[in-house]
Amino acid sequence: MKKEPLENVRRAEKRKILEELRKVKVKKQRINGIIVAGIIVTSIVVGMWYWERGEESEDFTFAYQDRVADAASIIAVEKGFFEDEGLSVKTMRFSSGPACTEALVYGNAEFGTMGDTTGIITTSQGHPVKIICSHGGGEHRHRIIVSETSNIETIGDLEGKRIGVKKGTSTHGGFLLFAEKYGLDLENEIVDMRPSDQLTALAAGELDAIVASEPTPSLAIANGYGRELVTLGGLNNTYPILILVHTQFTHEHPETVVKMLRALIRATDFIQNNLDEAANIQATITGLDAEVVKNAMSFHYYNVCMVQETKDSLANMATFLKNMGQISEIPDFNTVIETSYLEEALTTYNLEAKSNNGVNNDTPKVLTILEETIYEFIK
Repeated sequence: MKKEPLENVRRAEKRKILEELRKVKVKKQRINGIIVAGIIVTSIVVGMWYWERGEESEDFTFAYQDRVADAASIIAVEKGFFEDEGLSVKTMRFSSGPACTEALVYGNAEFGTMGDTTGIITTSQGHPVKIICSHGGGEHRHRIIVSETSNIETIGDLEGKRIGVKKGTSTHGGFLLFAEKYGLDLENEIVDMRPSDQLTALAAGELDAIVASEPTPSLAIANGYGRELVTLGGLNNTYPILILVHTQFTHEHPETVVKMLRALIRATDFIQNNLDEAANIQATITGLDAEVVKNAMSFHYYNVCMVQETKDSLANMATFLKNMGQISEIPDFNTVIETSYLEEALTTYNLEAKSNNGVNNDTPKVLTILEETIYEFIK
């Protein structure tokens, strides 16, 4: 048999090798094509999932309190008033203003509620936040409760006693103001303690007195733990509950800020028109008896506003806190307080109520002069 020339054999082998390489290359291209197609499909699916999730994501996070003073926030959340404004809200509920401040300052919430002292301390530290309204308060909402077994009968008897107060709160600021007015040195008597722990300590005899905001005083009296000595009223302070918001958020989402305030306005009107139901809702949230809640609410006013009386109250407390060394600088309230969102919220809310020919029972009780002027101009 005639042998193939070596050169021909080598050419045949080379063609075979090249053919195999071509097949491998084609197969690799097909695999790559499948992988690429898979990646594209996966990207589309994931993209659609994120788009859908984006539609459902929260518009903002709201840090509020379970205190009776913050009833407007509780009612707005529980009655779905934020949703009625087309807002999806993530909520964080705390038992004190400083806890709300922490959530706000560290970027865990866009809005936060707090008392005047906490709000003043927060803004004095230069954090990028604005005070956009007060939604409640009350001159007598902080009370000094003494143990039923104590011999404390007068204000002067408080010296040398163990007094539970949560530091950094509106109650703490009011108590310091109270002590100064009556010439008492009570700083060393203060035991820093949360309101929930104050009741237990008072009942156990570990404290002689507590200073707290409602509903803690009402609950202490109802349970027989103590009796009222005096309120922290008469100190030129209305102890407003404030709404603070991140400044950047107001710039990026001004319409959301307005809607948020409209929901709170509706909540305060609901409280005024449905006191029993409002008390029952808070009783469910706090676990307190509805009558205790209702009594605690009687020490408050509920109105979304920023009137001159509130501004004066903040200015007076800020001056006092600086003199006491609690803050290093007094906030520039002309800059820190921003009322344009509130003005728009109140105006649009009232126009909507008027357009319903008085059918809406949630009409605000108080209108600012500016709101009335705007309405008269555009009606």
